[in-house]
Amino acid sequence: MSGSGAPIKIGVSSCLLGEKVRYDGGHKHDPYLTGVLGRFFGFVPVCPEVECGMTTPREAMRLEGDPAQPRLMTHRSRVDKTGQMLEFCRNKVEQLAHEDLCGFIFKKGSPSSGLFRVKVYREGLPPASGSGLFAAAVARRFPQLPMEEEGRLHDPVLRENFIERVFAFRRWKDFLAQGPDLGMLVQFHTRQKLLVMSHSTQLYRELGALVAGGKELPLAELLERYQELYMKALELHATVKKQTNVLMHIMGYFKKNLTPDEKQELLQLIEQYHDGLVPLVVPLTLLKHYVAKYRQEYLQQQVYLAPHPAELMLRNHV
Repeated sequence: MSGSGAPIKIGVSSCLLGEKVRYDGGHKHDPYLTGVLGRFFGFVPVCPEVECGMTTPREAMRLEGDPAQPRLMTHRSRVDKTGQMLEFCRNKVEQLAHEDLCGFIFKKGSPSSGLFRVKVYREGLPPASGSGLFAAAVARRFPQLPMEEEGRLHDPVLRENFIERVFAFRRWKDFLAQGPDLGMLVQFHTRQKLLVMSHSTQLYRELGALVAGGKELPLAELLERYQELYMKALELHATVKKQTNVLMHIMGYFKKNLTPDEKQELLQLIEQYHDGLVPLVVPLTLLKHYVAKYRQEYLQQQVYLAPHPAELMLRNHV
């Protein structure tokens, strides 16, 4: 949920929600989107082909030519639909700018909505890899917006990374809505410390340096640069090694509180996580118990301990 309590809005290819908008008149309903993510997100459906004026059903299309600037061609009749689609894209991304989106899930392989590895056919050469025309337009217009394809969300690591970024982007937008000053940015940054460290210690240091020198920049520029680095950091995967370092960092706050047996138990759980024997949620649950028990105020405010709803079970995979 957003700070206002409303569902977090994400764009979604319409066919993934069960809408019969595919070229063959069918859909590609994804139950995970509607059944699981639908409890927390509000969907803004987009079907570029239908919304730009094409019929359902319709002739299949594909990308051809230069992968950097491909043409959208009908497969059999060889009609060039590029201009029609690009005009729609120009108008649609400006409409979406008013939707307060925090993420976008695209349909893999689509010549309009595929985000990665969409085939671009070239005469006399093997197909190249590109992006669908609409997905590329969204990526250009909203460079920090978390984006993913539905197929890749079946990978638990990619799924966690995407959804974590969606919630992070919502937190940042809610923060901006408060009309923040430099002091508030310092507080925001402090709460994000362990979360960002789990993705990139280098970018955490860069964010820290940016905030420390914040008085040297106009506030608007400071906030813009912080957003860019913040979302760039979270796009990097939180690997087991990085997570283990953060867990050990958290454990250090309890060196005066825990008994030798408690320390040994916690260390064992962290090692088991590191070795792939238990999921991240196991050592984290014990650490959160100690945070509450010993009222560790600094850790209590760390977003890392609960960056997304526990019901999504994103940290339950090994």
